[in-house]
Amino acid sequence: MHPFFRRMRHRAAVVISSLAILSLASLVVAGMTGSVPVPLADMPAALGELARGSNGTLAATLLELRLSRALVAFVTGAALALAGVMMQALLRNPLADPYVLGISAGASVGALASLLFMAALWVIDAAAFAGAVAVSMMLYLLARRDLRGGGAAEGGTSLLLLTGVILSSLCMAMVTLMLSIAPESRLRSMVFWMIGDLAGAPLRWVPWLVLFAGIVFALRSARSLNVLALHAEAASTLGINVGALRKGLFFCSGLLTASAVTSAGSIGFVGLIVPHACRFACGPDHRVLIPAATLAGGSFLVLADTLARTVLAPQQLPVGVVTALIGAPVFLYQLHRLHRK
Repeated sequence: MHPFFRRMRHRAAVVISSLAILSLASLVVAGMTGSVPVPLADMPAALGELARGSNGTLAATLLELRLSRALVAFVTGAALALAGVMMQALLRNPLADPYVLGISAGASVGALASLLFMAALWVIDAAAFAGAVAVSMMLYLLARRDLRGGGAAEGGTSLLLLTGVILSSLCMAMVTLMLSIAPESRLRSMVFWMIGDLAGAPLRWVPWLVLFAGIVFALRSARSLNVLALHAEAASTLGINVGALRKGLFFCSGLLTASAVTSAGSIGFVGLIVPHACRFACGPDHRVLIPAATLAGGSFLVLADTLARTVLAPQQLPVGVVTALIGAPVFLYQLHRLHRK
């Protein structure tokens, strides 16, 4: 093997291993940190109690609550970051994020309508997922020519993007209407859902299954994504089924976004800044970028949620506020670096 490729492979292994260690460290920090801290020395015993199905001690009880929330944060952040990588590859636009096509706005309509009528928690989740899927299907029906097209020129997804912007505007108008007529007793929960909040989010296996399926599809398509990024106009002549790849990216990113938004609401900036940061750190190769962004997105949201529930304890902030306060200056810094280059 050529020394250059050996160095690149070594660098990729180092980056992914470091991010995997960071992911584990973020979960440990989330389990330790809170109004009542759990010392690191007590963590093994508390984990042993949880493994045996017992939580008799205070440390084990706190660890169960915090790790459950941290795992929800990790799968949500990982799904948003992976969806951001896919959406940027689909639209060939580094400023794209998982919410750019209005899928989260559709989820907001369903969730806020359920909150307005004081529905049960499972009804709210089901309505949010149904709203996201409904917008995705409308997008596909209205802009399927873009997804089916064989070319991959810069303007190849203009119809898809414009359709998503219009549907997002329509959904946000419905959201504004519901917020304006909602009674004050329900307004707080509706606003928190809009901002993005992990308080009370249950740990389910479905988001993990969706994330695993998304990673498998993305890694199998990584070489094709590299060809599409470097040789957009000639991708079909190089053996890439551009239409099938676009449809796969669209449906997979939409499913990941719907799963994340259903779990935690509309948490911003994760799907935008994490793929950018990973590109700066490990380059544009999707074989490295996909696992790196997935691990970094999960770690970032776990640490942001830990900060959200501890900085003003016992009062908890919506995690979407923390990600926006961190993400906005980081993204401006990334844009400045890109402009200088």
